[in-house]
Amino acid sequence: MESVFQELASKWPSSFVARTEIKHFTGGIISEKYLANLDCQGKGPKGRIRTGRKISYPVASFIEWLEARSAVVPDRTRKTEGDAISEHGKE
Repeated sequence: MESVFQELASKWPSSFVARTEIKHFTGGIISEKYLANLDCQGKGPKGRIRTGRKISYPVASFIEWLEARSAVVPDRTRKTEGDAISEHGKE
């Protein structure tokens, strides 16, 4: 998981990412409004700065925050009808 987010960071042209660009930065994983709500609750990335009317985050801090909130979802295996029957003890 970590390498995926580090790849995002390596492709970003700046050491900061504006909140308005978060959706673009993450490929739609996190939206600007969602991040603003988390910031208001004190649950957003550390180190945000305000420049005029814009809020931005250090890319390294944002990636660290994103990694902490993420987990790999294991693949599901499809069960066949025979598996379901044997699980329930029926023949």
